[in-house]
Amino acid sequence: MSTKVQIRREQLREKLVESAEARIDQNGLNDLRARDLAKDAGCALGAIYNVFEDLNAIVMAVNGRTFKRLGKTVGTSFDGSEPPVQRLIVMSTAYLHFADENANLWRALFDLQMSDDGSVPDWYRNALKELFFFIAEPVSELFPDLDRGEMDLMTRALFSSVHGIVALGLENRFSGVPPEQIERMIAQVFSRIGNK
Repeated sequence: MSTKVQIRREQLREKLVESAEARIDQNGLNDLRARDLAKDAGCALGAIYNVFEDLNAIVMAVNGRTFKRLGKTVGTSFDGSEPPVQRLIVMSTAYLHFADENANLWRALFDLQMSDDGSVPDWYRNALKELFFFIAEPVSELFPDLDRGEMDLMTRALFSSVHGIVALGLENRFSGVPPEQIERMIAQVFSRIGNK
């Protein structure tokens, strides 16, 4: 049975995460300040550190929520009847649209500065593994002879490729493609892989 103190701590924790999520979504990760979160949650600045180790821990909680939403978006973008290349294209397009529609939250997934000795919680790793799981299925159909290690490497390589195309394209980098051509570029990459 939860005590009143535990309930209040959990309520404060939820308020802080919701506030951080809204602020990151609106202004980006770099403008996130503990003082602003305390004001939003109606608590003293020091109270934040009774429920979170530091600001990074709050951002990780927000990122965990974002990873779950991203995983759901990618995981529901296909029905499983598509050929593997088409499934990868559909998932990549869903990834692109999620990144475009949630730009600041999506960037926070990759912009969070981790200390060298900071451990990554299991729940955070599991959220990323879930995303990789969706990619691994069609990859295993395309490359049935790869062993487990090579399959994991190929899955991560394809994710990194799509992520790079999306990141450079959405940020209009000189080396990227115009945003209206990102889907076409992704389709070209996977079509070539399908013709291996």
